Amino acid sequence: MASLEDKIAWLVGERTVRVEAVAGGDINDGFAITLASGRRLFVKTHRSPLPEIFLREAEGLAWLAEANALRVPEVVAASDSDARGPACLVLEYIASGAPGASYDETLGRGLATLHRFGAPAFGHERANYLATLPQDNTTGADWPSFYAERRISPLTERAVARGLLPTSVAARLQRLCAQMNELTGDLEPPARLHGDLWGGNALAAASGEPVIFDPAVYGGHREIDLAMMRLFGGFSRRVFDAYRESYPLAPGHEDRVALYQLYPLLAHVNLFGGGYVSQLDRALSVYDA
Repeated sequence: MASLEDKIAWLVGERTVRVEAVAGGDINDGFAITLASGRRLFVKTHRSPLPEIFLREAEGLAWLAEANALRVPEVVAASDSDARGPACLVLEYIASGAPGASYDETLGRGLATLHRFGAPAFGHERANYLATLPQDNTTGADWPSFYAERRISPLTERAVARGLLPTSVAARLQRLCAQMNELTGDLEPPARLHGDLWGGNALAAASGEPVIFDPAVYGGHREIDLAMMRLFGGFSRRVFDAYRESYPLAPGHEDRVALYQLYPLLAHVNLFGGGYVSQLDRALSVYDA
């Protein structure tokens, strides 16, 4: 198979003169690429990529960019593995820097704008991935059934099949899914979600403005993104305050944080093993009868 440099030259129409490894990715290999013209790009690749994973990520970034709410990396090209070289995602290179004075407020208000921009339905036009986990985005008529049937149940079944989740915990999750209509709060239109918005998927550009990346997009309840942001930290209180000032939350939203953290916690059980089961158990206990 041809090299990554060959693949990039074919995709962008210009040869590569410098390749520098970029640390920080847990799944993919990242590189800063300098082209003959001096232009710099960021490239993600993987030796054994999941089918169309970079194509789906490229689509997700473009979908977020449509809202003109927060900066996302511009997609230059995306490709699966083929005779021209390995699978890769080619993005604009964004140099990181220190957060500007308005970073938190810009992030909070920008996220509110993204969510308000909305989505055509609960779900998305294609399946995609949450990290390396398949994410079924088959659209649904209502949010409670979508969250139960497309998010909680598939990851529960996957974790049980792999021996990562006790059947007793799975049974509690199944009971919760049966009660989902009573738990999800006021009806809202589908928000345009990032889908995997933890602290590692946002940074300050050299300009000081926030940038979000590595999405797992779909149309869903906006409290999903906010609950994920609170799960592992990395975002200041001012971010959440700015969000609420721009787009007030529905009554009872604090009571739903644990509900909407179940999905990312189940993802972590599947990705990293049983160490997250106790955290999942604590979140689930909020809803035990």
